[in-house]
Amino acid sequence: MAHPYHHALSSVRKWGGAVEDYIPIHNWFDQSKQILADFRHRALRHHAEGIFMAETLFGSTVTVSTGRVIPVRWIGEQHVREDLGFIPSFADWAKAIRPEPWMGRAAKLDDGPPETAGGDLRDPNSDSQARSAPLRGSPCPPE
Repeated sequence: MAHPYHHALSSVRKWGGAVEDYIPIHNWFDQSKQILADFRHRALRHHAEGIFMAETLFGSTVTVSTGRVIPVRWIGEQHVREDLGFIPSFADWAKAIRPEPWMGRAAKLDDGPPETAGGDLRDPNSDSQARSAPLRGSPCPPE
């Protein structure tokens, strides 16, 4: 489907209610189009884990305008099936990613403090340092 609105219309036909009852969930599934405006955006949420993530964000159920209670998981499954024809796992998507050398390259971790541009490197957990002076811009005087 081309747009979350069309998914919401499909939800209305399936379970009743109004487009407004479903559009937040369908918008969430397709929100990743903001960063990748082709089919690859689906790798971020169009899978089984994405459906459970929607349930975490929107709750287990929604009550539509007719009073009917619909599981959010059903709405997510409908969305993913309409776009892909089945519900893949994230592993299905990951298997399709062609590994590039930069993806596995790790820099050596340094034991020293992080480099900053003139930043304050005091340890906030150390009592002696915490009492020495307020942080820059802090309205609190030193103790």
